[in-house]
Amino acid sequence: MKTHTIRRSLLKKGFMQSQTHHEMYYFVIDGKKTSIRTRLSHGAKEYDDYFLGQMAVQLKLEKVEFLGLIDCSLSGAGYLCKLREKGFIRNE
Repeated sequence: MKTHTIRRSLLKKGFMQSQTHHEMYYFVIDGKKTSIRTRLSHGAKEYDDYFLGQMAVQLKLEKVEFLGLIDCSLSGAGYLCKLREKGFIRNE
């Protein structure tokens, strides 16, 4: 999967980018950064199946759910609901 596709999708779904030696993406709720995060390497143009699976784990999703998040079949609101259902985000 192309890196720019992942980057664009994460930003549309409520993630905030932070630049370090990698591109870090934090999930944001009501303007507050959460502990849920993943990263992209500056040099990578594509990510293979293994790394997509690792990103899914970091974002507390099954791989198929993560692919849905990237291809837009899972919205940002839907992602937040999944995180709440799984107990990673409290209902407030």
